[in-house]
Amino acid sequence: MNTYSNLSKLIYCVSGTAGETHEISSSGKNVTLSCINDLSDCISTTWIYSKHRSSAAVELFAGGIKNKNIERAERLSLGSDCSLNIYKTTKDDHGQYTCQQYVNEQKLGTDAQVFLHVLHVSPSSTQTEMRSGSSVTLTCQLFTYYNNCDSLIRYEDLQLFWVNQADVNLPTDSRYQILSSGQCNITLTTTLQNEDNNIEWRCLVKMKNETKTSVSYTVKFTGPTKTDAVPAVNTINNERCSTLNSPVTPIQHSQASTTTTLISVCQKTSSPTAPSAPKQQVPVIVIVLAAVFLFVVVLLGVICIKKRSGEFTHPTTYRLAHQLRFYHQTTVKQTTSK
Repeated sequence: MNTYSNLSKLIYCVSGTAGETHEISSSGKNVTLSCINDLSDCISTTWIYSKHRSSAAVELFAGGIKNKNIERAERLSLGSDCSLNIYKTTKDDHGQYTCQQYVNEQKLGTDAQVFLHVLHVSPSSTQTEMRSGSSVTLTCQLFTYYNNCDSLIRYEDLQLFWVNQADVNLPTDSRYQILSSGQCNITLTTTLQNEDNNIEWRCLVKMKNETKTSVSYTVKFTGPTKTDAVPAVNTINNERCSTLNSPVTPIQHSQASTTTTLISVCQKTSSPTAPSAPKQQVPVIVIVLAAVFLFVVVLLGVICIKKRSGEFTHPTTYRLAHQLRFYHQTTVKQTTSK
């Protein structure tokens, strides 16, 4: 029993063809293609692949051994029941896969033919950015072995749809333009709006009104929206102001009601050309001035006392007193001018 994990496996049989199955997978998923194997091991198993009717067959596995010369060899493996596992399917993996059993170079039984169809979504090749106001075109296509989907439509009523996140079909209206170029191709064109950022649209395939698989596409904005506002900035009186919308609830009415007003939010800033003086400078000047003043007053008091007592009679002493008084007056003027 094959236990290959995370499989996206949806098989249905087309009427009238024995040993032929069709499987639909979404790009990026893992898928398993079954093989009719009545033997106990896979050394007799061969898998061959053809992308289209006109393309040459390529041998993927022979005698249970992988062909490592093919481009996608690292994504292929055999299951325990010799089924073919394809890891992270791409749109280029679509085509016809045939499983054969050989013993002593003799083919056993009937070939198991599996037609893999891959559903893929891609934006337009000219799409350069995703943002509000820009137009986007998404193409959803079911890649098949056939040149067209006529046989699938004829037997299985195949249809492709675009749906939103709620799985509701997107309408064809003034916003969404949905066009089909054949049953295996459908495009969605729309003009993006602000609310479309991170929105998910899905393309799904239905057969007889039953969903078989789908592919999601999530819109990711790559630039600013047209309505992205830049706060107004004023630089009056060294203030930086921004205008914001803020709800204000009046309190003068008994019934609660909310209105919206414009509030100017300002933040004080310092001018880069006229830096303010440190706040500690003024107290330091006051302390120094007070100390000098006190020193001079005390010194003058001592001089006066000594003068009265007759101790200061020398001219040098008077000169010193005069210089101290002059120094005091000069210091007061300089401090005041600062």
